Amino acid sequence: MWRLIVAVLLFLLSLMVFFKAPTNFFWRVSVAITEFPYIFILASLFFFFVSLKATKYKTAAISLSSITTLIYILPIIQVYMRGSNLTEDLKKKFPFIENKQQLQQPYSFVKMFSGIKGKEIVPKIFVYKKLPEKDLNIDLYPSQTNSVSPCVIVIHGGSWAEGDSKQLPDLNSYLANKGYHVAAINYRLAPKYKSPAPVEDVKEVITYLTANSEKLKIDTSKFVLLGRSAGGQIALCTAYTNNLPNIKGVISFYAPADMVWGARIKGNPLVLNTDKVFTDYLGGLIDQVPQKYSEAGAVDHINKNSTPTLIIHGAHDAMVAYEHSQRLDKKLEENNVQHYFLNLPWATHGCDYNINGPSGQITTFAIERFLNSVTH
Repeated sequence: MWRLIVAVLLFLLSLMVFFKAPTNFFWRVSVAITEFPYIFILASLFFFFVSLKATKYKTAAISLSSITTLIYILPIIQVYMRGSNLTEDLKKKFPFIENKQQLQQPYSFVKMFSGIKGKEIVPKIFVYKKLPEKDLNIDLYPSQTNSVSPCVIVIHGGSWAEGDSKQLPDLNSYLANKGYHVAAINYRLAPKYKSPAPVEDVKEVITYLTANSEKLKIDTSKFVLLGRSAGGQIALCTAYTNNLPNIKGVISFYAPADMVWGARIKGNPLVLNTDKVFTDYLGGLIDQVPQKYSEAGAVDHINKNSTPTLIIHGAHDAMVAYEHSQRLDKKLEENNVQHYFLNLPWATHGCDYNINGPSGQITTFAIERFLNSVTH
């Protein structure tokens, strides 16, 4: 009997491959299921073989374990399918130069275990702004080429109210090993500081890095912004509202790009209380401060001269609606802005948590080629 109970529980968990998470806890579970799939594949296979020894409910347990194993394999099948034409699709949008240092395929099952990050880079810490309560730092991962190099500015997520520059450092080390400076930054947080404070902070970061570019060996004509979730909104708005010639590209990971639209729809409050998050960041609900929502909406600032953009979003995102990136993609298309939408059918919010997982590998593959294209 216990074998059947475990088989049922594993099956119910596997349904997270198909559906959005119903609560914040299960959102975290869904990240684990889709980005560490081998753990759950092995677990379901183990109970398949255990069920072979059952005396009761044997057929039910075996059948359920078989179906569950196949479901857990789906993200791996889907990433292979999504990556099948990715090189050609990216080349059409962002012509790039192939080199042997890049990932040679969007996803490798073997690299899920051997890893893709390479040598871990210890960042250098710089203070770019002093607040009464704390200093705002830049964690600079220096390019390992030891030459003047482009700089990727990484802006963390956290609903504009939490998080810091230490988030998801693996990609920072990876890119530094490939010849890019990576500046992971802290910025002023809500509710004490409201929009557009973080956008202003990013501009100050660029000013600081430019002023210190000679000693840091930064090519000041080649900055790229990369933001995750709330950081994606900050990155997009910084790029689109300034149109600075030295911001060569912007990368948006599962970002709330259309704040006006996003405020009108109601997400699942068990996953994220969007009314509170928006109020803390913008100073009120949309009917109270509509102008603030328009000012913070990246889609509202797009024109034909907007910055080249790489959009990344999972279709099962329970925290920031996938439609945000669809609307961003449509607006960029309407304005003939150079861009590419890497949509991930299996993925949820925070899908790049594991750089060696399906989403981590395919997004790194795309980012490498995007950076190669816009900084050369």
